[in-house]
Order: sequence, then structure tokens, then C-alpha cells
Amino acid sequence: MTIPHPTPYPSPFFTPDPQTAAHSRIADFARWAARRRGAEGGHEPTDYAALHRWSVTDLEGFWAAVWEYFDVDATTGYERVLAEETMPGARWFPGATLNYAHHALRNLHPDAPAITALDETGAGYEITGRELRARVASVAATLRDLGVGQGDRVVGYLPNTPHAVIAFLATASLGAIWSVCGQDYAPKAAADRFAQLEPAVLVTADGYLFNGTAHDRRSASLELAAALPTLRGTVLVDHVGLARPEDGLPGVVVPWEEAAGRTEYLAITPVPFDHPLWIVFSSGTTGLPKGIVHGHGGVLLEHLKILGLHCDLGVGDRLLWYTTTHWMMWNLVVSTLLTGATTCTYDGSPAPVARPDVLWELAARHRVTVFGTSPQYLLAMAKLGVEPAAHDLSAVRVIGCTGSALPASAYSWVRDHVGAGSQLASTSGGTDVVSGFAGSAPTTPVWAGELSAPNLGVALAAYDTEGTPVRDQVGELVVTRPMPSMPLYFWNDPDGSRYRDAYFTAYPGVWRHGDWITHTSHGSVVVHGRSDATLNRNGVRLGSADIHDIVERLPEVTEALVVGAEEPDGGYWMPLFVVLADGTVLDDALRERIRGAIRTGASPRHVPDEILAVPALPHTKTGKKLEVPVKRLLQGTAVEQVIHPGAVDNPELIGYFARLGAERSRRFTDRT
Repeated sequence: MTIPHPTPYPSPFFTPDPQTAAHSRIADFARWAARRRGAEGGHEPTDYAALHRWSVTDLEGFWAAVWEYFDVDATTGYERVLAEETMPGARWFPGATLNYAHHALRNLHPDAPAITALDETGAGYEITGRELRARVASVAATLRDLGVGQGDRVVGYLPNTPHAVIAFLATASLGAIWSVCGQDYAPKAAADRFAQLEPAVLVTADGYLFNGTAHDRRSASLELAAALPTLRGTVLVDHVGLARPEDGLPGVVVPWEEAAGRTEYLAITPVPFDHPLWIVFSSGTTGLPKGIVHGHGGVLLEHLKILGLHCDLGVGDRLLWYTTTHWMMWNLVVSTLLTGATTCTYDGSPAPVARPDVLWELAARHRVTVFGTSPQYLLAMAKLGVEPAAHDLSAVRVIGCTGSALPASAYSWVRDHVGAGSQLASTSGGTDVVSGFAGSAPTTPVWAGELSAPNLGVALAAYDTEGTPVRDQVGELVVTRPMPSMPLYFWNDPDGSRYRDAYFTAYPGVWRHGDWITHTSHGSVVVHGRSDATLNRNGVRLGSADIHDIVERLPEVTEALVVGAEEPDGGYWMPLFVVLADGTVLDDALRERIRGAIRTGASPRHVPDEILAVPALPHTKTGKKLEVPVKRLLQGTAVEQVIHPGAVDNPELIGYFARLGAERSRRFTDRT
């Protein structure tokens, strides 16, 4: 059973300039690695496919080369690269001790900007390498005074500002464990995550900016702190200029200016390679969010690879990637520092009403070399008529895009309205590995609607229902060999059962991620959507992303969601929900246009049973459409059994789909 895969473009949409590719860091790494293993005169350094084959067939050789090429500075060396390859349970670099924070700070020029802090007003300021190190040292000393030591947890309720970066690096320098979420989370939703960790210290801000408004989060901070009985202290950040709460915070209360303003020596604690660095959380759409624990060494190597080789970042470069602190892209944004490049933080709406092109304006002003965003942002820019090329974006080499499948239609828009010289690098990965499975590199061509190739070190495959790798047909995204940044474990999962159940039950010993993909014969990867939200009409599996891509190209539609719901009588209902552009009415003519576009662009089988207009669609806090929860609600499942309200960007929308599901269930009951 397969779903149609569009005929590949006869030639790549984008081909790297040969000179640029040859001078990239990934080509330099390929030449250096060939000399290191005595393979000179073999493959061309710009032959990505050959480099990838080596990276997954010789895991130990590849990751040892990454370690050496980026000069990982371990306090004690490793005994071997991979002591145990079984998944789950792979053991990387046993014997090594190091610290992520040391590597984040060591390559920064003392007088050059390490962080450029930006916001939606266009304002900004810079923190140099010297200033960053000094503030990290000061906050680390403050945390130490509050009793924080190796293995303790420090949590942040913070917007995407330098305060979060500094607090994280200070925490990591002590061997303590960091976790953070944005202040758009309600206090209960934040507490659902943080209370599991029994944190020692909370770092929180007075508020954040979004779409022209400074949102006051002082009461929310008090409510969150009250839900964390293990707190020994709270650090208060004055970000939007509101008066500090006078009382109500447990333990010692330290203003940020005091916490970060001391003159201290930064003493960094070496920790084992697999010592916990941070805890990131699943979306928590059912039950409490799962705490996913990653280690110092695994994150260090994976992020050096993805940022240093795939993104070609180094000293003199600048990355601006729109993210919130609770999306895994924040973790990658911080890791820009590992390469010696400048990272940009950004607080605010990606497209504020007053100046929807502000991110492009900032990218031009600050000579950003890697600009990162989401498919929804690029589609919104096109529909708003924004012209990014009105700004000087000549420094931008790469437009990174992740969060969901990027439709093929967006590629030509980026070429025509941003610039033909920028590589549009769509990537797919997950919070689970805090990195990517597939994407692009300076040496890979790009096909519109496709990810150029599996990432280095990622043994990616598409499995059919029998667990056999397939090409040019849809299968489950699996990873057949371990990655250093796979989770160490889930928090509060002492026997590892929840971790195993999450990834390893479908194909024992193989990571199943939960996406439908096509691994094409020309090496690219097409993402069709979540496999647990697959549409299944008469035994034929259909990818929801294929339908979303087509419908969201229409100017009348701003967003779409299709689901397939099995019904009690054995029937199958496949509705399409659309959010309409301002002033648009869903009449019969528009319905027929939508059906016609799907019929022509995909197949008659993809045409939905019904098209319904909705005011908005529910997403996770990181912007992913809630396909599976909506499907279950439409099948009449009670809300409390489907989704945790704190995991939704707009919980009120859940009620609409729950009512619709209840009405359909009543009709079936009445009929029978």
C-alpha cells in the first residue's frame, strides 16, 4: 500500500556554486577526514552521498573524526567511541569528561559580539564574548550560593532573550541540569513540566513582547513558583520594565542585575560524556509532557556537526532563527556559540502587524548569514505580499526551514522574493534528538518540496510494513543505528519502559520516529506527515501534508487540516478544515476550486468528503498542527482522554472539534 509521490523535478531546483561548495567547511572536513583515514584520491570532497555512506557505515570513525576536527577539549580522554551499539542503550565515548559550556565559550572573540539581542520593535544590543563569559561566571556563582550543584535542576520561565542563554550556560558550567519554557505557557502548563524535575532555582522574567504588547507575567511567575515546592531561590529578570513583586516568592529572591553583575572567576565542572545537560519536553498532548534528557557530549558533537558542517557556521557568521525557548530550535540557536559564530535572540511576533517584515529588516541590518524560520512563516509572507528582497539580504547564504513539511510552492517564492543566491534548506528532525534527521548542506542540490539528503551520521531509512527498507515509496521514518544525541532516558522513567515504548516497539532495536517519508532514488527525503495521523481510504494510505501543500497555496486559504476518522459503522470520514483569508467566504464555488486543486495536484482519492471553514486551527506550543488529537475528538473521544489543555496554543479551539465529534457520535447513536 503506497501513497502517490509527486514525480521528482527533472533537475534540482538549486545547485550549489562549485566554488562555494569546495570552500565550505563540510568539503574541508571531507578532505581532512580522507587524509586522516588514508583515503586520499578517493571521493570528491563535494560528493555528499559518499561522505554520508562513510558516516553511517563507520560510526566510530566518523564521530571520532568530528571530535578531532572540531578539537573537542576533554578533561579526560575516551576509551573508545562506541562501547555499545544496541538501541536503546548505546554508550558513546565512555571515560571522557568534558563540559558543553566550556566549548560554547572557548571560541568567542572577547571583543566581538557573541549574542545580538533583537526584538519586534527593531531595537537591539550586543553582548561580546568577554561580557558573556563574565555574566555566565557571575550567574554561576549566584546559583552556587543558592546551593545548586552537579545534578540539580534549574528552570527558566523566560522569553528568547540573552538572559535564557546566560542562565543555561551558567547552569551547565556547574554540571547542573537546565530546562526552559516560554512565558506564553500558562503557569499550570509550565508547572506540569517543571514540577516533575523538583527544581532548586527558578529564573523568570516580568514579561515578554508580542505583537505590539508587553505581556505582564508577574502573577504567572508567582503562581508557577508556588507550584514548585522544592525551590531554594528565584532569580527575577527585569525585561519589560515592570515593578518586581514585593512578596510571594519562595526562598531567596535575587534580581538579575545582582545575579549577573558580580565579578567572578568561571570555574567549569568537567562531567562524564553522558551527564545530563538539559531536559526538553514532548508536546504533552496526552497526559503530562515527557521529560527528554540529553547529555553534554552527545549534544556537543551533534550540534558541532549540524551547525558547523551542514549550516557552515564559523567565526564571523551570524545566525537568526525565529524560535521560542520551548522549541528545540532554541537549543540549536544557543549552540551556534560552539562554532564561534554570533547567535541572535529575538523576542516578539515573527510578523507583528505594525511591521510584518521586521525579521528580514533585522537580517539585513545585522548581516545575518543563516536565517531560520518555519513553513508557516514563509507562506504567510507570501500571502501578506511582503517583499524581503526590498532589504539587502546579500549576506544570507542559507534560509533554514523546519517545523513541518515545506510545500514545493514556497521554493519559487523564496527564489523570486528573497534571492536566488540563498540555499533554501528544509530540514526535519525532532525534540527527541534535538537535531535533524534529514536536510541540506553546502554540497547538496535542492529539489523543491524535498529535503536534500539524510544528515551525516544518520542511518535513515523508510521501512514498509514488513520492516524492509524501500525507495521511491512511502514508509516509516526509521534510524537503524544510534546517534550521540538520542535521549539518555526519559525523566522519571526508572525502568526505561516509556522510552522503549516511544521509539522501539514497532521495529525492535530500530528507532521509529512516527513520520511517513519517501526516500527517493536520487537520495532526497520527502516528508508526508505523521504516520499516526495517516489517512487511509479503502486500504490506500494518503499523506496529509500532500493535501495541506496544495490547499495552502490557494490565496483564499491561510491554513488547512485534513484528518481521516474511522466511524462506528465501519465507514470512513475525511473532512478538510480550512482557515480562510480575511473577507473570504466558503461558498460552493470555493469548495469546488479546492476539490479541483486537490484532484489535479494529488489524485481523486485525496479529495475530502467535506470542506468546513473554521476560525483557526489548534497547534502545539511549537506550532505543529494537532492532527491526531483532532481525529480522536472527531471520533467522540472525551477531551480529557485526548489532550492536555496546556499543550495547545488556543485551548478554546479544542471545544469546537469536541462538539463536532459529539454531534456525529449522537447521530450514529440515534441511527442505530
